[in-house]
Order: sequence, then structure tokens, then C-alpha cells
Amino acid sequence: MAKPTIRKMNFKTIKHLLQLTATNLTIFTIALIATMSFAVMPAWSADYNKQTLTESDFSHQDLTDASFDHTNLRGSDFSFSNLSGVRLFGANLSATNFEGADLRNASLESTRMTRANLTNAVLEGAYLTNVMLQGATITGADFTGALLSPTTERKLCEIATGTNTTTGRNTKDTLFCP
Repeated sequence: MAKPTIRKMNFKTIKHLLQLTATNLTIFTIALIATMSFAVMPAWSADYNKQTLTESDFSHQDLTDASFDHTNLRGSDFSFSNLSGVRLFGANLSATNFEGADLRNASLESTRMTRANLTNAVLEGAYLTNVMLQGATITGADFTGALLSPTTERKLCEIATGTNTTTGRNTKDTLFCP
């Protein structure tokens, strides 16, 4: 009679251990999912305002509607990124690479874009008032419908060359150069 009792005890013990293991595994899985959901936040919802992010690599990312207001991004790489609707008000974008970037409807007011690379960037409808663009490369950039001061527009016309590889528009034509 002792044997059946031992069997029952072992079975109950094993059953109890399995239940505890399943509960712990469930808790661990939920904790892991919760942690991962915070760690993998979509880049497009990011708020990078008032940070120092010099020489950062944001290339080939979807940063739609992200905000970089008053952020130091000197020497950063945004090449081939989707930056449509992005806010960069008052940001330092000196020597930043925007080659092939989609900057449609981006807010670039009061930015420092000296020596920035805008080769084949699409800036349709972008706000570029009070922007410093000295030494910038604009080969193939598309400024269709961009808001620029007349002075900045004239200066850009002096260096404008090329045709945008995405839109097929001539840079001089998008700036209404004579």
C-alpha cells in the first residue's frame, strides 16, 4: 500500500512543478513582450528635441513626423531616410548628409545647414525660411513648392545643377532660376 501513496505523491509533485513552471513561463513571456514593446518604439514617433546627437547615423530610416527642434545634429547622416513632415526648427545641421532623403513638408526654419549635402534630396513643400545654406551641395535637389527667402533662392540658383533622380525635376527649374 505504500507504493501507491508514493506514486500519488510523485504525480502530485510533478503536476505542481509543471503548474509552477507554466506560470513562471507565462510571467516571463509577458515581461519579455512588455520590455520589447518599449525597446522597439517606432522611430517615426520619436522626440529628439533639444539633444546633442552629433555624428549620429539615421540613414535609411523612416523618421516620418519625428521632431528634432533645437537639436545639435552636426555631421549626422540622414541619407536615404524618410523625413517627411519632420520638424528640425533651429537645429544645427552643419555638414549633415541628406543625400536622397525625402524631406517633403519638413520644417527646417532657422536651421544651420552650412556644408550640408542635399544631393538628390526631395524638399517639396519644405519650410526653409531663415536657413543658412553656405557651402551646401544641392546637386539634383528638388525644391518644388519649398518656402525660401528670395535672397536664399538667388544664392541657391548660383550653384544649382542636376536633375533629381526620384522626381526627375531639374534643380534650377524647382528654384525658378532665370
